[in-house]
Order: sequence, then C-alpha cells, then structure tokens
Amino acid sequence: MKSSGKNRIAVVDACRTPFIRSGTDFYNQMAWELGRYAVKGLIARTGVDPSVIDYVVMGTVMADISTTNVAREIMLGAGLPGSIPAHTCTAACVSSNIAVTSACEMIISGQADAVIAGGTESFSDPDIKISRRYRRFILDLTMYKKPKTLAGKLRLLKGMKLTDFFIPETPAIAEYSTGLTMGENADRLARRLGITREEQDSYACRSHRRAIEAAKKGLMKNEIVPVVVPGSGRAVTVDNGPREDASMEKLSKGRPVFERRYGSVTAGNSSFLSDGASAVLVMKESRAKQLGLKPLAYIHSYAQAGSDPWDELLLGPAFATALALKRCGLKLSDIKVFEIHEAFAAQILANIRYMESDKWGRESLGLKGRMGSFNEDLFNTRGGSLSLGHPFGATGGRLIASCCSRLKDEGKRFGLVAGCGAGAIGNAIILENAGLR
Repeated sequence: MKSSGKNRIAVVDACRTPFIRSGTDFYNQMAWELGRYAVKGLIARTGVDPSVIDYVVMGTVMADISTTNVAREIMLGAGLPGSIPAHTCTAACVSSNIAVTSACEMIISGQADAVIAGGTESFSDPDIKISRRYRRFILDLTMYKKPKTLAGKLRLLKGMKLTDFFIPETPAIAEYSTGLTMGENADRLARRLGITREEQDSYACRSHRRAIEAAKKGLMKNEIVPVVVPGSGRAVTVDNGPREDASMEKLSKGRPVFERRYGSVTAGNSSFLSDGASAVLVMKESRAKQLGLKPLAYIHSYAQAGSDPWDELLLGPAFATALALKRCGLKLSDIKVFEIHEAFAAQILANIRYMESDKWGRESLGLKGRMGSFNEDLFNTRGGSLSLGHPFGATGGRLIASCCSRLKDEGKRFGLVAGCGAGAIGNAIILENAGLR
C-alpha cells in the first residue's frame, strides 16, 4: 500500500511505556493495564478529545483468557467512550505493526478517520494451562460425559498419572508447523549464512552500548510515558534492559542455549522476555488538519510478507522491505533512518546479509540484484530489542515511536520500521517526516 494525495495517513503521535524485564517492576501488572497506561499517555500528549477516536486496535501474543479482547479492556480502562469499538489482533512479534496497518486500511476504506493502534504484552503473568489430561477430566466430569455414579467418575481417571494433576503446560515459544523454537531457527540461520558467534556478540554489545548512550542523553524521553505502579508510590520512567556490563568479554562467556553443542545463539545475543505496551495515533491527514494537530510523520508505504518457515523464519524484514520499497518507488538508499526489530543478533545480521546480497536479492526477494547496502550509523542508533527488550505485542509501536522521533531529531525524510514474526511473516512500514513537507 502507498499512502498519497488527500488519502495520506498521518502518525500524529506515538508513545510507549518503559520496556521492563519480566518478573521485575511490572511483575503484578496485567497486559491490559500496561496498555491502558500507553493509551492514556497518548491521549494526554496529543490533547485529543477521546470522542474524536473512531476505533481502537491493539496487538498481543500471549493473550490472557480473562481479557481475550484486550484492546477493548485497554480503551475502557483508559477512559475512552464505550461507544468506540475495539478489537485485538495477533500476528506474533509484528502484532502492533499489523495493528497500525489495519488502522491504515480502515482509514483508506473510509470506515474511520482516527484510530489508536498499538500493542501490549506481559510475560510476568502468562496464562499457564493445567495438563491436557487433567483438562479433559474436568470437562468430561462437569460438561460432557457427566457420570452420575462414583464408578463412572473413577473411570474418567483411566490412563492419568499423578503428574497430570501437578505439572502444568508452560507456554512454549516454538513454531507449531515445524516444532522448532525461534532460537533453534536462529542457530540454523546463522550456520547457513556463516554468521559467527563473534559477530553476534559484537552486534549485541553495540545494541546495549547505544541504548545506554541514548538513555544518558535523554533521547528516549520523547517516546516513553511514565508508569506509576499501584501500591508502590513510585514511577517507572526508564527501560531496565540495557546493560552497561554487556562487553565482548562478558558476552563471550555465555553458553549456547538452544543448540547447546554446536550453536552460537546465547542469552546474551538474544532478546529477553519483557513487559510493556505501545500506542500510536493514526489519522486521516485532513482530519488532523481540521483538529489543528501537527503530525510527526506520514505512512508512505507498507507491506506484509510471508516466507519459508524452515529456512526463512526470521527474514521477514528483508521480504517485507523489498515489497514496501517497490510499492512506493523508493530505493533502500533513500532510507536514512532504520528501526528494525532485533529478535536475535543472528536474525538481524541475516536480514542485512539478505538485503545486501545479489544472490539472495535475485533468488529470494524478487529483485534484479541486491537491495542495497547498510550504513550502521543509520541503523537502530538508540538500541533495539536486544537491549531495550521485546514485549511481543508492543515492539512494533516502539519502533514507530523511535523512528518518528529520529526523523524529527535528525531532519531526515524517510524512515523504515520492520520486523519478523513467528510463522515466517514480516512487516515493513516506510514513514515520511511530516516536518519536511
């Protein structure tokens, strides 16, 4: 999709909560509560009357069964009128990216003029299921078979083990179609493309270093809304993921965690479980002008892409970027601000190799040759998911907030936001600096 003419879609503002390591500051917060903080912060920052909002769409991955349509709980909790409809979308790690592009489609089709989109995630409190056999026992006992006699009830226990009652099914971050975890895929990808352990550790070290430097300079303040944790009496204002001790010496001591014998992917060069939320206000350009709002950027183009889940699971940014550039007639060299999701150091390095390769450009990305070359001075300059954290459903909103902020601060015209997701999907969004038009 290319946004142009009177149909341009404006990013009025974008913000997020601090991204926090799971099990720490947001330990007792549910995902809907984190989302509420982000949406309330967005409304406060823009000064927009909530009644102006036509729709809310939020992404999440590890949905809580008690708040299945978490977008609705978020907007109600943030004080938006109940007359505003809302829905939740799930597209793995690009859930909030898809929430934003879904909002664009609503605006383009005339269903809405102003939409809040984003995402939320809490890994501090994921739904953990009891064992499948125990579930079947309870359902047959109370809903389906409903035996009347003690003997009938006891027959339902046939084949069950004592452990079925006590050992739960913990969430597994693995591909249903292949049975491989993302980390295992990252190891396979690194091995196939010849990405070394040293390269991965070096990239992870750089991500942490840049996040620390950006925080010290206060560059994140424009995108983060503080969260006052109930009962604590204190405000959480900064990300707690970046590590000042993330040196090459320190990272090189980490052991492989997926392919323990021959792997190169470690905890240190992988993103970590995090809690957080993000929110983006997208609006039809004419509506923004009518309300006297000054957009940060315009959504110039976007694309979704799919690839082979066995060999290309984590290469979504490369595939989606090729499509997004083609749809708007830009070249990779036209992009001066890059904000690309870092699931693993191996993954981000693999995407760069694909985009810079003549071979992969021709054979996989549908191009005549390589997409272009990357200047590391333009790429994730304020850190990325490896250092800031990765609340699955919220990361896309963070990328958009950071890209908009950098476009403004650096005076560049075009920026790229891209991410990969489980199931071998990718998303890319090209943003245009509204201040340069």
